[in-house]
Amino acid sequence: MRAEISAVWDKIQSMINGFIVLLPNMVLALIVFAIFFFVGRAIKRVVRRLTRNHRQARNLGLVLGRLAQGITVLIGLFVALSIVIPTFRAGDLIQLLGISGVAIGFAFRDILQNFLAGILILLTEPFQIEDQIVFKNFEGTVENIETRATTIRTYDGRRIVIPNAELFTNSVTVNTA
Repeated sequence: MRAEISAVWDKIQSMINGFIVLLPNMVLALIVFAIFFFVGRAIKRVVRRLTRNHRQARNLGLVLGRLAQGITVLIGLFVALSIVIPTFRAGDLIQLLGISGVAIGFAFRDILQNFLAGILILLTEPFQIEDQIVFKNFEGTVENIETRATTIRTYDGRRIVIPNAELFTNSVTVNTA
């Protein structure tokens, strides 16, 4: 009985020691990820600021800003993981994702369809933020156009989230056009 407790205690101590050894790397990885996160937010703000005054490029600025922020945060995550786990290589993860890309594509077909439809809506601008639109049984003012869905506020104050794939493939009446 004492031998088992001693073995368990030794295992717990080795786990604690391993954690303490990794602690500086975890703190450094957290700092690096935070830096990448805030740099990504700054890039997003800069892109939006550059395109704010150009009516045609405003939505493109939203898309490019979000995309730049996402890529920056993803790179930061890869760098942080390589600090904590030195044997981790981003190439291995990318290779794994490439092999399983077809399966992921089928699994996330609707999400990808909404994403691409959102980008096309933001680029072609059939309607804009603050336009009043009618879609099926919903009528209201466009509050936000994201890459996945568009949010409208009905005249009675309800908030409706409509997937962009539906908006892109169905008829939308723009009352303020």
